[in-house]
Formats: sequence, C-alpha cells, structure tokens
Amino acid sequence: MNEDKLTLALAEDKLTQCRDHYMITNTNFLDMRQQTICKNVGRGCGDVRAFYYGGYGDAERRVAVFVPDYVGAESQEQLLAYFSENKEDNPLTLIRAKHSGYKALSHRDYLGSLTGMGIKREAIGDILVSENGADILILKEMLDFLLLNYGKAGRTYLELTAEELSDIYIPEGLTEEKSCTVASLRLDNVVAAAFGLSRGKAAEAIKAGLVFVNSMQMAKAEKSLSQGDKIVLRGKGKVILKEIGGNTRKDRIFIMLTLMK
Repeated sequence: MNEDKLTLALAEDKLTQCRDHYMITNTNFLDMRQQTICKNVGRGCGDVRAFYYGGYGDAERRVAVFVPDYVGAESQEQLLAYFSENKEDNPLTLIRAKHSGYKALSHRDYLGSLTGMGIKREAIGDILVSENGADILILKEMLDFLLLNYGKAGRTYLELTAEELSDIYIPEGLTEEKSCTVASLRLDNVVAAAFGLSRGKAAEAIKAGLVFVNSMQMAKAEKSLSQGDKIVLRGKGKVILKEIGGNTRKDRIFIMLTLMK
C-alpha cells in the first residue's frame, strides 16, 4: 500500500471508529497534501462530522477530527466552542519552549531536536517560533513524555511548560504588500504574479502538486480565486489575495497581494 492509500485508509478507520463507538476520534497531524487526499472522508455521513483542526485558525498542519452528532458541531466555530468547554475531548495541546541562549533557534532546530528523540513528524503540528522560544502544537498523548524528556535543541537548553491553547502566541509575520494586474483570477495567473514566474512555470508548479489554496492541493490551473484566498507555493512561500480591484483600460484586473516572508 503506497503512502497516499495508507493515509486515506487510516482516516477512514478513524471515521469508522467514531461511527461505531459513538466517540470523538482523530488522525495524526496531516500536511496540506494529506489533508487534500482525505478531504472527502466523512462526506455524506449524516451521523458523523469531519473537521480539520490544528489548534488555531491559520494552522497548516492539522488533524482530521471526526465527531458524532451529540457534539452538535455543524461548523468549525462550533467545534472550537465545544473544545473550549470540554477541554478533555480536545486531541491537541500546546507546549511552550523558552530559552535564554544568545543564539536564536529556528524552526529546523526545534523540529530536528524533536524528531531526533524518535518522535514521528505526524505527532507534531505547527511550530511557531519567536525570539526567545517557540509554541509547539502536539498530540495530547505526547504531553507528559515531552515535559519529562524534551530539554534541549541543539546546544541550547529549553524550559518547557504546558499552556492552554487559547494562550497560543502567534508571531507577527513579516509581510509585504504587492499590487499588480492579472489577465484573470485564474490560479496560474495569480501564482505567476505573486511569485515572479511565467504563466507556464506557474502552471507546471500546479500540475506538479506544489500549489495549495486554503490548505487544499490544487490540480487545475484554471481554478478561479476569490478575495481572501491563501495561496502556498511549496518552496517559495505564502501569499494572501488581499483585495480585488477594478479593471485597467486593457481589461486587466487590479489585485493586492500580501506576501508572507
């Protein structure tokens, strides 16, 4: 069984457990491509709802959560409200790693030190790095192990605490505004404008599975985008289609992009 089929089979198994045992179930953390593979799991199951949840609104790595009808969650907001009132049912938690070293630590430093302990990548969600530490989303089942054993990233010692998800610290990303015009709001046009590519190169990246819109992998260059869409080109960065303006005299469309550095 290849990796994609295994990912899908594991998600379907969690759906079955939820339906048969009338309990909340979840997968491990999924990257954006895996979320796309599993996007149809749970559709059409009237007694089970499927959500993608990463601990905060803009999370890229998320678990698929399957909830029975007694939870009463019809939307992501209602799921978050349920977890806020029933913290014991939340499959995720947050650890905060602080350090007082002179050298700043990077995302790679934290991730490398965690996987170096034998922890699988799918047990770790987003790692939000700040100047003196990082907030790390994890599966709740990993909490006690990490608090007891995780104390060092590279040569820098860490102080770990468990925190409420509501207290997560999301660093302000470095952003840049970019205004440009496009022939249409097709995905390949916007990707080309955002990342300084030719339309042909943008289409190749989409075909290769490197482009995601709102965390879903896109396969069609002709997909039409809307204001507020978040676009990721793997290896290049992330942009948000902040504003769609009027047309130029040559009937091109003004757009404003927010580039996340």
